[in-house]
Parts: sequence; structure tokens; C-alpha cells
Amino acid sequence: MSTATLPPPGAFSVPEPDPEAELYRYATRCGRISSVDTAAAHLGLPADTVQAAAARLVQLHLLRAVDGALVPREPEAAAELVVTPLERAMYERREMADRLRERIDGITRAPAGAAGTLDRLEGIAEIRGLIKLAAEVCRDELVVLHPGEAADDLVDELLDACYSVLGEGVGVRVVCPHRSRAGYAARARLTQLAGRGADIRTLSRVPQAAVVFDRSLAVTLDVDDLSARRVRDQGMVRFLLGLFDQLWDGATPFSAEDQGYSGEIAHDLQQTIARLMAQGLTDEVVARRLGMSVRTCRRHIAAMLQNLDAVSRFQAGVQAASRFTLA
Repeated sequence: MSTATLPPPGAFSVPEPDPEAELYRYATRCGRISSVDTAAAHLGLPADTVQAAAARLVQLHLLRAVDGALVPREPEAAAELVVTPLERAMYERREMADRLRERIDGITRAPAGAAGTLDRLEGIAEIRGLIKLAAEVCRDELVVLHPGEAADDLVDELLDACYSVLGEGVGVRVVCPHRSRAGYAARARLTQLAGRGADIRTLSRVPQAAVVFDRSLAVTLDVDDLSARRVRDQGMVRFLLGLFDQLWDGATPFSAEDQGYSGEIAHDLQQTIARLMAQGLTDEVVARRLGMSVRTCRRHIAAMLQNLDAVSRFQAGVQAASRFTLA
């Protein structure tokens, strides 16, 4: 007679309750915790356990004291309150280490040696921390290159700290792609930034995500591998500023009253599409270069070529490019 195999001890054991998680969920349901004893009774936990959990939640900024009660805070806001001081301290230590390294290098370097540094940073936390710290000490001017990429949300998240200087007497100029005018979320963001004092212009294509602080420090972003470069070499910073100024001069000012692609915007966008088509690029490549969907790109191509008498796609691109050049 065979004997059934018994499961190992603990195979069906119930996970231990997490008092902090249960108390936070209780607080969000009720809106506030007026009495630890009452909360303990509702949760079926010892009062001292709930008291310790409440203290820990206050430490994590998930609960805050309001009029003698404990009120829950949104997780995102709590994380910001906890993490920001840690990030600031981390980058202050990094800056101090860099200054010491530069001093040692200045003492030991031959007179003909090159000045400046180029540092690589990886990961969202490190990049965001660097940008936050640089923005906090920015006093004069901040310029932003915001390219059209698939990871727009990530770029927005990383660059968001730049805009903390708005309203503090720091001039902020932003160059971003025309397509930011058409998308609802992107347009709403531009409108908000413009309302806070940012000077914004758009053009067909922005080649690189970068920020320059006070014409002395630059940060370039590569969202593909979640890395950034901190540039303090003044020659490289001047190069990036020159690139920004060139793009700025040829860009179109953004106004909240403008609606989508119209007038000068449409002409500039179609001119860029024509040049790319004349190179024999596919719709997919053209769309990727301009940071838009293939469907949207094809809509622009169809609108541009509807009156052209061309026997091939390449010929259509050449004709369109010639027409725009002569216009």
C-alpha cells in the first residue's frame, strides 16, 4: 500500500503580516488615523506593534501629523522627500571628490596638459541627482535640448529638475521638435513651461538631449543605455552652446495659441521630410529621425506629394526638395 507524499513543513504557511503596509492601507481607506488604539483594534494587531509601524511610516514620510492625527501622503511625494536629501548629499560628496581630483591633477599635470573633465554616469537615480544639484546652483542661464525620441517620458523625467529654476531669475531656453506641438500631453507640458517663464522654440529635429548650466557645465543624455556625460571641459561646453544657438536661431517660437502643424511649422517639417526622402530613406527611417510614428510621417508625405508629378518615390523626394529650396 503506497503512502501519499506529505508536503514539506511550512509549504502552506500563511505569510507573516506586514504591520506597516496594513497600517498604511488602513490610513488611506480612512483618510486619517485619529487613534493608534482604534487602528490596532480594527487591524487585529497589538497596540505596540501598530505604534512602531506608525513611527516608521512617519519616518518614511508616508504619514504626517495634522491636527493631532496621522494623515497619509502620496507614495511619490514620500519617496521624493526621502530620496532627495540622499541624492543631494551623494552628489555633494561627488563634487568634493572631483574638486580634490582636479586639484591633484592641477599640481601634477604638465603645463601643456588639457583642462577639464568628461565623466560618465549611469542609471536614472544618478543622472537625476546630478541634474538636480546642477540646477540648484544655477544662477544665470539654463539651456535645454529636448530631442524627439520614443522615450519622451523618461527624458521628461530626467530633465524635470532643470525647470525648478523657473521663477528664480534664471533664464531658461528650450529647443524641442515640432511634433511636441501636436501631441496633447507634450503640448500641455510646453504650455505649462511657457506659462512659468520658459522661452521655447521648435524645429523639425533636435539631434541630442543636453542641458548647459551657466555656460560652464553641460550634461548630455543617452536614453538608449541610460547614461549621461558630465562635461566641464570649456571647449566642449562652448561647442554645445554654439550648437544650441545655431538651432535656436533657426527654430520657431512656441505660443500656446498656435495649433498643431500650421504655416511656417508645416513648411519647415515638410522641407526636412523632403531632404530625407531625397536621400532614399524609407518612411520608417524618416519617422525615426523626426521622432514621430510612421503613420504620422506618411500623412505628412502624402500631403506634401499630392500635387507632384513623380514616377518614383526617390524622384518625388528630389522634386519636393528642389521646390522647397527654391521657395
